[in-house]
Amino acid sequence: MSQSPGRKQENHKISRELFVLTYGALVAQLCKDYEKDEDVNACLDRMGYSIGIRLIDDFLARSAVKKCRSYSETADMIAQVAFKMYLGVTPSVSCSSAAGNEFSLILDKNPLVDFVEELPVERASLCYCNLLCGVIRGALEMVHLAAEVSFLQDRLKGDAVTEIGITFLRKPEDRKHRRN
Repeated sequence: MSQSPGRKQENHKISRELFVLTYGALVAQLCKDYEKDEDVNACLDRMGYSIGIRLIDDFLARSAVKKCRSYSETADMIAQVAFKMYLGVTPSVSCSSAAGNEFSLILDKNPLVDFVEELPVERASLCYCNLLCGVIRGALEMVHLAAEVSFLQDRLKGDAVTEIGITFLRKPEDRKHRRN
């Protein structure tokens, strides 16, 4: 279809509210399909991982970022660029290990829970936003960075903040070096 001449081409993005509601419906359906919270958590992680391995191409193309030289730079890039680009929030980053391979992303506001007040008592071990962990893990794996990603704190469970922990599994010197 043609556009009217003075109209700027719009990105075809869904509204944040629609995305959050759709995500909530997805989690609700998974809770109906699986009896155990661990199964729902694993399913959300797998879904997120699949999204992450595809989303990294879009991220690299749209952000025009350069190669990160350290785990610290990588964690900052995830927080300051990726989260801002896709979720509209910028978590703070803190390093939680002397080795420099463990980081926490601390979200003051988690947009995926805008319409969720609290988890039902029978779903106390549900990690509602576990999709994010899978996305981060999948995207990192596609740039050859193995990592464990998990929720350390969650406001939906009564914690003061939402905190995602990222542990890089290899030391930088363990990476294979290319021959010139």
